[in-house]
Amino acid sequence: MCGIVGYIGDKKASPILINGLLRLEYRGYDSAGIATIEDDKIEIKKNKGRVNKLYELDGINDLKGTIGIAHTRWATHGKPSKENSHPHMDNSNSFAVVHNGIIENYHELKSFLIEKGYNFLSATDTEVIPNLIHYYYNQDKLDDENKVLRAVKNACKNLKGSYAIEILSKYNRDKMIVVRKDSPLVIGKGIGENYISSDIPAILSYTKEFYLLDDNEIVELSRDKVQFYDKDLNIIKKKIKSIEWGASSAEKDGYEDFMIKEIYEQPRAIRETIGAKLDNNHIEIEELEFNKEYLQSINKIYIIACGTAMHAGVAAKFTFEKFCKIPVEVDIASEFRYRDPLIDERTLSIYISQSGETADTIAALKLAKSKGSKTLAISNVIGSSITREADYSIYTHAGPEIAVASTKAYTSQLVLLTILGMYFAEKLGRIDKTKIDNLKADILKLPSQIEEVLKETKLVKKIANKVYKEKDMFFLGRGTDYAVSLEGSLKLKEISYIHSESYASGELKHGPIALIENGVTVIATMTNPDLLEKSISNIQEVITRGAKVFVITSEDIKNEELSEIIKIPKTNPLISPILSVIPMQLFSYYISKEKGLDVDKPRNLAKSVTVE
Repeated sequence: MCGIVGYIGDKKASPILINGLLRLEYRGYDSAGIATIEDDKIEIKKNKGRVNKLYELDGINDLKGTIGIAHTRWATHGKPSKENSHPHMDNSNSFAVVHNGIIENYHELKSFLIEKGYNFLSATDTEVIPNLIHYYYNQDKLDDENKVLRAVKNACKNLKGSYAIEILSKYNRDKMIVVRKDSPLVIGKGIGENYISSDIPAILSYTKEFYLLDDNEIVELSRDKVQFYDKDLNIIKKKIKSIEWGASSAEKDGYEDFMIKEIYEQPRAIRETIGAKLDNNHIEIEELEFNKEYLQSINKIYIIACGTAMHAGVAAKFTFEKFCKIPVEVDIASEFRYRDPLIDERTLSIYISQSGETADTIAALKLAKSKGSKTLAISNVIGSSITREADYSIYTHAGPEIAVASTKAYTSQLVLLTILGMYFAEKLGRIDKTKIDNLKADILKLPSQIEEVLKETKLVKKIANKVYKEKDMFFLGRGTDYAVSLEGSLKLKEISYIHSESYASGELKHGPIALIENGVTVIATMTNPDLLEKSISNIQEVITRGAKVFVITSEDIKNEELSEIIKIPKTNPLISPILSVIPMQLFSYYISKEKGLDVDKPRNLAKSVTVE
């Protein structure tokens, strides 16, 4: 949630800062602002609304400073407003701060500062930070070049919660300080200039050399130096990482929206994810040190994630249980850590996060480690927080995903999880190897099959144009078809704001069928031949009650009462969600476009959920 960006160099900072915010806007878009230093004064420009509202502010083009910080907000404390937007200043206008995260003890700190004579202008938790820094700056009797640094250190020791912070000070006009704890932050290294951002894609057009910050690290930046400290200001060394993503990965490249671009990037994303682990008939996962003895000792696998990533886990559960014969429990990260889960050294815990910065998922991982479980992270971002916390990490190769509604991350995660399940199955030897080999062959066909689905989109668009004004829809399926229905329903909610629910088809008669009335739209998925007759019977029940039923299937179904049938290629039912989700993604996209909504930045949502 929220995006922050910073620049220090010899160029005018404001255009670089605003460009960075535009690229980070998927992290929040309630308000935006920038601060630069000119001579002895910190200049701030901020406004409610999207980042481009900054261009409407008087004097925005007159900012000449070559050092600056910026913020695009997803509101937590305080409604979206100019007063609550960042950057925030202390009472003396000596320190400016932007912040991503939540200060959990801000009430206590605010009361302390009010007692000391400080006033507050906003309803945010962030405003305590610059005032607390100012308080410790004044308390420090030493007057040397590290005085601001010490004030920041002392202030941060009093902060409880999560934060990525950028600080400007008029007392240190040629430097910037940044601090990270439980919120993402990277530093891009240039020549005679340095960049700061919440996410790598925002500054990829300027540099491909990055420092990845760990928790409780403090960094002092000048134009030609990046100095790292631990929380007690002991100097530490950091290695630089080169990022292979091209700058064009964060551009639309002629597509109208990032979401549609990322839908069409799925064949490449899946091809590269497969190619990294599966070569012809051989699976190699060098990052893992799991031998047969360890895998035989596992009595339970947890798959923990949030939202779309959790849905990938629901679909993958079938492969792990069918091929490995190990019970699998899929859990929501935000619930997992609070219910005292039954974990020990015989539990393998798998955590999925596209960004690798999902706060709930990281917290759940730390809990499992504390109970003796081995932890495995699946992420799209090398060096992300979750991969540094986990015992083992493996990566999808989806490239940057900018649209808030996830598409290529989901399919890449499910492909990688399936390959992981086969890898375990080969070591365990609990099923016929022919079944594993057949699934490998089906996985290798997926990229070309997705290309086939993406060539036939007219029918999906036609259906979307028919139903885009509806208020309620339902998604039905059995087995892995139910798993993908969860994701289809979420996509529709996320970007079209149409209420939708997903149900296992067999559960209809246990309550949900009461919601079916004349004219309601039902999206049914049927890809498993073994469940086809039962699924058709369930669909007939809603047709009888007046529902319009659109079917996504790989089977030959003849039923004149169906509204439309969307055909997808045949594949193993264990991986059919990778194909059947494509029409669902397009369906949601076309409905959103027909309604005139912002597809990439749906209301109230942000791409990376970095606070609980």
